Amino acid sequence: MAESLVFYTTAGCHLCEQAESILLAAGIRFSPVDIEEDLDLIKRYGIRIPVVADAAGRELGWPFDGRAVLHWLSENA
Repeated sequence: MAESLVFYTTAGCHLCEQAESILLAAGIRFSPVDIEEDLDLIKRYGIRIPVVADAAGRELGWPFDGRAVLHWLSENA
């Protein structure tokens, strides 16, 4: 899978840890972004994380599994 997603996360988030494991198991490339480092990201994602976003700006919020992420990625491929 060539595309790399942005993975909005933060330290100590058990749902984010689960989501990261799902992404890794599915072989999905991602770049983690810790929302704690940016006030705007905290406002946008504070109660929504974990969230993955693609280069087109589409977002997939929790809950998801590997199959759901792959389906979401294929929707506009």
